[in-house]
Amino acid sequence: MSHEIDPKLLEILVCPITKVPLRYDLKAHELISDQAGLAYPIRDGIPVMLTDEARTLKPSEIKK
Repeated sequence: MSHEIDPKLLEILVCPITKVPLRYDLKAHELISDQAGLAYPIRDGIPVMLTDEARTLKPSEIKK
């Protein structure tokens, strides 16, 4: 199973809260919204863009 995400998909996905582009964390297999401080999971290759499913980032995980 590949842990890659289609670059074209990443180009169009934005955080549902802030509407800013997301960054992909290959190691954690999550889409990160630094501005919102949330990490959205990717399950079976599908990004789960629900805030109820997102993990809150630790301050050390947020890139400025």
